[in-house]
Amino acid sequence: MLIRKDQDLNEIQTKIFDIIVGIEENQMQAQQKEASQKSLSVRRAIEERKQRRELEHQINDELWFDDLGFDER
Repeated sequence: MLIRKDQDLNEIQTKIFDIIVGIEENQMQAQQKEASQKSLSVRRAIEERKQRRELEHQINDELWFDDLGFDER
């Protein structure tokens, strides 16, 4: 339904137009929310991977014994 600027709308047309615009806005907000949730999930996964790699590095036997001051010989 194309509406021209110079066309007068009756009450029913105005309500339908408002409903359509509202639906489109809701869809856009839902898409933005979903994108934000995906982005947060990715950031959490990246941070978790960094933490795991750091922990693996700290647990490495050679480095772990060196930090305790033990001589491996």
